[in-house]
Amino acid sequence: MDREQVVKELVFKAVRSGGAGGQHVNKVSTNVILIFDIANSNALSEKEQEHLLNKLKKRLNRNQELIVRASDSRSQSKNREIATKKLLAILEEGLKKQKLRKKTRPGPGSKEKRLKEKKIQAEKKSARKKPDHF
Repeated sequence: MDREQVVKELVFKAVRSGGAGGQHVNKVSTNVILIFDIANSNALSEKEQEHLLNKLKKRLNRNQELIVRASDSRSQSKNREIATKKLLAILEEGLKKQKLRKKTRPGPGSKEKRLKEKKIQAEKKSARKKPDHF
């Protein structure tokens, strides 16, 4: 993944933020919506694109675009930076390969512990029974 190329391919939209803020919120578009088209990106190899499209399936819209929003700051430029950092973090996380789990068997210590706990539980339950009368 070429980070600089990814940043060049980003599409930004600025819209008005909601919530409290008075006149400033009503007249300034500080909320930033960042759009990144994974399927048509030149910054990613085909293998990376395929991997991201599978892994980030739930975060993509119909056009296979990843959308990130940022409205943390009152400044549009800061929100652009925040959105860019968020997107790069999402892509980095999406490209990480998951380690394969090695199958292991329980060791002698854990077997012994399990049997001991089983024995204690059985004794508890047998102690609750009514005594047998001959």
